[in-house]
Amino acid sequence: IDKNLTQIIKNMRLSFLAVLFLFSNFVFGQQFTINGKVVNHAQISIDKVTIQVLNSNLSALSDEDGNFSLNINPGIYILRFSSVGYAPVNRKVVLDQSVKLDVKLEPANNRLGEAVVTAYKKETDPQKIPTSISVIDGQAVQDLYLWDIKDASAFVPNLNSASPGDNRNITSIRGISTSSYDPAVITYIDGVGQFNLDSYIPYLQNVERIEVLRGPQGTFYGRNALGGVINIITKKPTNKRNGFLELHSGNYGQQRYSVGFRSPLIQDKLYVGLSGLFNKAGGFYTNDFNNSRYDKNNTTYGNAFLKYLISNSWDFTLNYKQVANRNDGAFALVMGKEDALKDPFHLNQNALTKMIDNTKNASLSLNNYGKKVNFSSQTAYQKNHRYYDQPIDSDFSPLDAMSLVNNYGDKWNKVEVFTQEFKLSSSNHSSSRFNWTGGAYLFYQDNPTKIGMYYGDDAGLIGMPVTNITSILTNTINSKGGALFGQLGYKLSEKLHFLAGARYDYEEQKVKGSEDLQLEDSSVQVIQQEIRGKANFNAFTPSASLRYDLGEDNSFYGSYSRGFRAGGLSPVSSDPEEPAFRPFDPEYSDNFEIGSKNVFFNHRLMINLTAFYTRVFDAQVPTFVLPDAVTITKNTGEMNSKGLEVEFNGKVIPGLDIFANFGYTHARYANFNMETSNDDYSKDNTQLKGNRPVFTPDWTGALGANYSRALGAEKEQELVFGIYGKYLGDQYFDLKNNIDQKAYGLLNGNITYKNDGYSFSIWGQNLTNETYIDYAYDFGAVHFGNPMTYGVTLRKVF
Repeated sequence: IDKNLTQIIKNMRLSFLAVLFLFSNFVFGQQFTINGKVVNHAQISIDKVTIQVLNSNLSALSDEDGNFSLNINPGIYILRFSSVGYAPVNRKVVLDQSVKLDVKLEPANNRLGEAVVTAYKKETDPQKIPTSISVIDGQAVQDLYLWDIKDASAFVPNLNSASPGDNRNITSIRGISTSSYDPAVITYIDGVGQFNLDSYIPYLQNVERIEVLRGPQGTFYGRNALGGVINIITKKPTNKRNGFLELHSGNYGQQRYSVGFRSPLIQDKLYVGLSGLFNKAGGFYTNDFNNSRYDKNNTTYGNAFLKYLISNSWDFTLNYKQVANRNDGAFALVMGKEDALKDPFHLNQNALTKMIDNTKNASLSLNNYGKKVNFSSQTAYQKNHRYYDQPIDSDFSPLDAMSLVNNYGDKWNKVEVFTQEFKLSSSNHSSSRFNWTGGAYLFYQDNPTKIGMYYGDDAGLIGMPVTNITSILTNTINSKGGALFGQLGYKLSEKLHFLAGARYDYEEQKVKGSEDLQLEDSSVQVIQQEIRGKANFNAFTPSASLRYDLGEDNSFYGSYSRGFRAGGLSPVSSDPEEPAFRPFDPEYSDNFEIGSKNVFFNHRLMINLTAFYTRVFDAQVPTFVLPDAVTITKNTGEMNSKGLEVEFNGKVIPGLDIFANFGYTHARYANFNMETSNDDYSKDNTQLKGNRPVFTPDWTGALGANYSRALGAEKEQELVFGIYGKYLGDQYFDLKNNIDQKAYGLLNGNITYKNDGYSFSIWGQNLTNETYIDYAYDFGAVHFGNPMTYGVTLRKVF
């Protein structure tokens, strides 16, 4: 990090510390007591129920008689009651005197649980947020066997995610897709934004919930939240010691072992959480070149969490994640859709290698809950180093024609990201009609890349004039920037709520690059000496919404939001007609949305409806350039997207849980010129007006049911049947809409036996063995989605 940025960060820290001590305070005044009792539907006391005061550090456990007690300052609070086997409930308490609060919990198979999300950077009921948001809780992640973010495709309306096999997902929401290294749908894990496709972690492990916000989320999330945000929240320790152990085994050599443990080290003071994952797969593809499995891989993922309560008002949290991914066939690709379908899951590649991918993610958070003002600070660091130990096949054939080299030592092909966010907000427990949030954000990214394309003995067969040479492209990109953001809420009446927000982002990017030619005798010939480029970008992203409450559980809303994806500079390539470091502008979108959120029959039925219209301006069009294996991005055209979303979840009868959702997206380019000649940006344009954006099914849908039945004389055992289907409509993988995948459906299911914290499951995914293209490059290489997989799972929860 350069000296100027370091000094800026120091100055901001000093300034915010001054503001912190000015506004934050400990309250030594009068406190009131909330006494209560928790019982079940049969009026039997429930012990060890966790009672959490949302947006605070206060919590309690019920005793063996179901009793609990909390001492709290005057104010308005939301208390959350949760216990294994019961549907969580939230209770509002207006505390101007000591109160008694008795709560009844119903079995989870009789009532929908009341959710909590942190989408607006504070704990809130998602039904009260005026934006389209879906929540997949930890139990659903387990039931649906969601092991990777891309597995959630179609289980959330208009969400599609795919991968070419290298564990980097291309995600699309409402026609806006992550088609470059700067995502358009940004993923957050425990509050840390996964800055780009290299540094993010796709694996789902020890998950509390997944929040998917559809549409631009510029106010709080800024750059690259153009299409939406995926928030992944892992399970945190409390005063109750608990943990789990999972063992999975399946066909194709599938092995997955996961363990987690959470405990207080000092009651009400110091907590620790540890979890780990090891995943191994034998591969789906056969390499006919040597008659062996091609895409064998294994992943090790660990997470350590430490939280210290300095007082009831202050907390300090350290969160560290590390991933080691090893893949013996990262890009299981076949050139041409027709050839791939002739012999599915077979390829023929001669350049064999192992992908070595190491990721670190660390964050340090400080929070203060004051009487009038809350303060938070989060410092995060991400690092990824990714390379192939030997050159990897780039012609996807048995020819010794092209192979990519990127193993140039620790200095190259790694990305490091530093982020810092400060936030001030009004107290969540105030009775004022106003609420507000404001803050600042800083980032710095260092991304040095060095990629060589080796042309072997057979290079002449693909049109290369020379053989046994390596063309080396070196690009170093340094980006830094900052943002100021704020949101103001006002309760116009008891039923009508208004929100307005805005964010200003500034970003600066510096690049330098060169091109060399390494000859057969290892001597190097300089083709293009090091050149430098610089660009800066800014963006203003406002938002506004109105919500009208028909009742406690029913509301309508309308909203407008603006989003953007950061601009940048195209890297050095070997194309003499492509100017090095040509800038491309930020991509913008305006999103209009109306929706209705409804819960009926004492939380036994939920129906949410949304209609949206989005316009995208200065659309960024990344093109994967061969043979360089670099991405050139240009601004061109305008896209319009409109559609509908429906979510349904219901407890039809005791023990039967049904969910359904569907999404429809009609996305088309309204004015799109794709340049086919780069020496003049206006010549030889191909008009693609009316074409559809990539990775965007026109329909997505999901339908599933869980049925649980108690067994045994005292019903201490349980048998659970689950069946889940999802549907993805027609989609395209290239801008000219030549490479397509017709609509298809996938059927998954499982049967689980539970007894005294143990469970045993038999499960299956893609039970009809559907063959479908999950991912394709615009130059024609395609990758299939997983065939039918099945296995068994043993799980212990304690």
